[in-house]
Amino acid sequence: MSETLISFEPATGEELWRGPISNVDAEVEIARRAWPEWAAKPVTFRTETLRRFVDRVKAEGEAFADLIARETGKPLWEARTEVESVCNKVDISVKAYGERTPNRRIEGAMGLRNAVRHKPHGALAVLGPYNFPAHLPNGHIVPALIAGNSILFKPSEKTPAVGAKLVELLHSAGVPQEVLRLIVGGPETGKALAGHPGIDGLLFTGSARTGLALNRQFAGQPGKMLALEMGGNNPIVVWDTADIRTATILVVQSAFLSAGQRCSNARRLIVRDSLADALIEEVCSLTNRLIVDHPHAEPAPYMGPVIDNEAADALTESFLILMSNGGKVIRHMTRPLAGRPFLTPGIIDVTAMPERPDVELFGPLLQVIRVDSFEAAIAEANNTAFGLSASLIGGTPQLYDQFWANARAGVINWNRPTNGASSAAPFGGIGLSGNHRPSAFYAADYCAYPVASTESDTMRASIGVGLRDPEGSQLVLKTYN
Repeated sequence: MSETLISFEPATGEELWRGPISNVDAEVEIARRAWPEWAAKPVTFRTETLRRFVDRVKAEGEAFADLIARETGKPLWEARTEVESVCNKVDISVKAYGERTPNRRIEGAMGLRNAVRHKPHGALAVLGPYNFPAHLPNGHIVPALIAGNSILFKPSEKTPAVGAKLVELLHSAGVPQEVLRLIVGGPETGKALAGHPGIDGLLFTGSARTGLALNRQFAGQPGKMLALEMGGNNPIVVWDTADIRTATILVVQSAFLSAGQRCSNARRLIVRDSLADALIEEVCSLTNRLIVDHPHAEPAPYMGPVIDNEAADALTESFLILMSNGGKVIRHMTRPLAGRPFLTPGIIDVTAMPERPDVELFGPLLQVIRVDSFEAAIAEANNTAFGLSASLIGGTPQLYDQFWANARAGVINWNRPTNGASSAAPFGGIGLSGNHRPSAFYAADYCAYPVASTESDTMRASIGVGLRDPEGSQLVLKTYN
């Protein structure tokens, strides 16, 4: 097995970064030794350390964005927004920690106090994805550090350079090197970290397949925290609207932003049959105008390549499978540059398919389903084992209320894209999309656990029933102080 991990730029194929594979046992031991001292620091100390981290990110923001763009293939403009999200996460997490894990004291009778405080879990593993290699793991790391945990962060093997840079910036801000450890390696390294007896929990963002394996692995370990965010097969429903142009923009943004590599991207367009032809024509017209190019191209592209050739090959194969099993091609998915993972967006009508695969097709591939009633639209939206995001475009407030009440998802939007979510709100899903551990503002919930205490400055106790008389054997009702 290779002892070095190498990262390549998807847009060019050039080597970007290389580093040695980590020794998981040694790294876990370091993090476990370090966390008690970090946890003993005042929360204000940990918070100020992370505020310095924001300053470090801003100072190197353009170089950081360039690295993200090169390693993921996403346009530079989009990489810059990811850097902004990394910075914004600290203030959001500080506020969330105060609101979600507050210290509470309730005065009781006879001088008793009831207190609720929160403790960190210990050494937490963080497994990061490749689509947002800085923002998404940062959304676990920052709240976990604020809570007092030590971190073993393994970035995706497809984006280790960004992960290494994120750790470097946190260390330069004052997070002790022993408290935050970078774990470099591929899937086997990830398995070793997830299965290590020395971790106290795992915070994961990635595929449902890996998430299910982790869920099985942790099933016999109720004492360990497991937070899963596993993507979705997300529906966008377009109903009665005269504004086809705006609806088109929302559909295209939902389906093709980030080359379709957001867990909240729309995978299924569910549209009222009477609107379908007009909407699809506009969607195709706008999609034809999308620029697909390398991250630094001029004019700026709307989307770059997918992460690598393996992902591009799988998406192309999925498109062919849909087409050969009853799907009607609306717009072909193509590979414009041989040997590189650029894809043009594909659109296919799967209404007539007898069995539609319920999988997350993680790329620029949109499936269209025509329906003739709103009840059928909701049924189609829920025709999935996933449950991350869903959007209704058009309709009335009454229809949105019906949609919100019946759509099974953790993020439900109206007249907004499926991938429009605020970091100041919880972000997570149900079913195959997550295990009821939403991230973003609610990440504080799984980074610390509550401890209830009853406290008194002086000792006071009595037994008022069931004692024998000290001078005989007769039971008496007598208080013993």
